[in-house]
Amino acid sequence: MDRSQKSEAVASLNAVFQEVGVVVVTRNLGMTVDQSTELRGKIREVGATYKVAKNRLAKLALKDTPYEGLEEYLSGPTALAWSEDPVAAAKAAVEYAKTNDKLEIVGGSMGGQLLDEAGVRALASMPSLDELRGKLVGLINAPATKIAQVVNAPAAKLARVFGAYGAKDAA
Repeated sequence: MDRSQKSEAVASLNAVFQEVGVVVVTRNLGMTVDQSTELRGKIREVGATYKVAKNRLAKLALKDTPYEGLEEYLSGPTALAWSEDPVAAAKAAVEYAKTNDKLEIVGGSMGGQLLDEAGVRALASMPSLDELRGKLVGLINAPATKIAQVVNAPAAKLARVFGAYGAKDAA
């Protein structure tokens, strides 16, 4: 990697760190290519990104971003997972780490808040943004459904009464 490629990589990572909602630092302890590909796929499914970056370049890219405290986690064979959704990257990485002991969650950051391994695992246990949206829509929709049922109930009762009178007259 020559100097221009390195500066391009630093600029690209810096732009990413300016926009994302969460960054998770993982340590890969002997993962195979197939395992790494599987992890990337699972992370991509939730709308997140997983990238192995040189620690030195990642440390340079962290400067002047909300994630400046992550430098302490960048040592050894690390990789970064990030997403705009504050929960997606953490949830995907933690789920994969449960099934594969070669992936270790080192730490992370959400906005300016530095998280240790326990913090990332706690973040992963929270519902995702899409799940929260679904619950919110359900809560908003429930009163409207109940109002429609209450408004329609008297008309349905009247229809049953008229039907009963009609059946009585026919008999």
